[in-house]
Amino acid sequence: MIRAYTFLLRPTARQQVALGEMLRDHCSLYNGALQERRDAYRHASKTSVRYGDQSAQLKDIRAFDPERQGRWSFSSQQATLRRLDKAFQAFFRRVKAGQTPGYPRFKGVGHFDTVTFPKDGDGCRWDSTPHDRQTRVRLQGVGHVRVHQHRPVQGHVKTISVKREGNRWYVVLACRDVPAQELPPTGAVAGIDMGVAHFLTTSDGEHVGNPRFLRAMADELTGAQRHLATFPKRTRQRTKAHRAAARKVAKLHGKIRRQRADFHHKTARTLVRDYDVIAHERLGTAGMTKSPAPKPDPDRPGGFLPNGAVAKAGLNRSILDAGWAQFLGILANKAESAGRLVIPVDARNTSRTCPECGHVAKENRVTQAKFECTVCGFAANADHVGATNVLLRAGLVLCAAA
Repeated sequence: MIRAYTFLLRPTARQQVALGEMLRDHCSLYNGALQERRDAYRHASKTSVRYGDQSAQLKDIRAFDPERQGRWSFSSQQATLRRLDKAFQAFFRRVKAGQTPGYPRFKGVGHFDTVTFPKDGDGCRWDSTPHDRQTRVRLQGVGHVRVHQHRPVQGHVKTISVKREGNRWYVVLACRDVPAQELPPTGAVAGIDMGVAHFLTTSDGEHVGNPRFLRAMADELTGAQRHLATFPKRTRQRTKAHRAAARKVAKLHGKIRRQRADFHHKTARTLVRDYDVIAHERLGTAGMTKSPAPKPDPDRPGGFLPNGAVAKAGLNRSILDAGWAQFLGILANKAESAGRLVIPVDARNTSRTCPECGHVAKENRVTQAKFECTVCGFAANADHVGATNVLLRAGLVLCAAA
């Protein structure tokens, strides 16, 4: 198995300055390589520059600028160039597929927050022993940085990444050959229905409340964002007050993100502990949160008819606040580690299908919370019905696989 471990770094004041300089110089390398690709395509008869060409120039770049580029790990700079190359590969793949391309853009210093070391021992070294309270990670150009290791690392450390989130620094270890820790079987199976009113409902009828972390901090976040917007553009990033306002907004978003991730981990762990098989809807969150298309008014040239964009925006915000995609990813990872089975099924009409007679109709869903079949009269909670249908479809998948 492959698993990632994230630990908080405890750098000294001098090491924190060096970490910021490392991010700044890697960001400069990324932007310079992007500019070279743009110039080559625009001014050199659409000549393409590839990763191998730019990686071969690193030796000269480091010799020309030893103070900013020569002090950092060669392999980490190669990883930064690979990051740019992957962005271009994704761009051309979207162009070929007819999707919105999204040409790679330059990174601001505040938005370039990760440096990756492809191999432990090459520019970085993870110094850890079992039950060691003084764990450190050695980074070239920075030194031995103390790590708050809150749990043991298993497997073989493959790559090491240093990441900045607000004023905090983290080290992310990607480990391979991590042994699975299978849980004893329980003999229980469940289907889960994801929602907004309730975060999820199981086929046993249990509801898990939706904490709505973004809504809970909406007033405080709105005030911080309004204060940040009061600074005129000509003074942005130039005054101490503006930087403090930007840090406050980032701090609030970081708190919401950590609260959501903690809730997802705890909820997934409970499901994996209680059930051997977990079925869930296969959700396309990106498609579900699209804005509705505008409706031109035939009677008023240049005018538009109401399309429910305001209501849809509120629903989109609630879906994104719940973080279904992140939760399902965490659930799949925990289930794999525990030896459990997770089955995604088709989400269409799960809350409109009667589990008793199989009748499918929009009218079966009377309200957000109430289901009543128009044929047989079966009535139940709509989310519970959805979870039951998810479990039934998972049974069909298992039968087909057998």
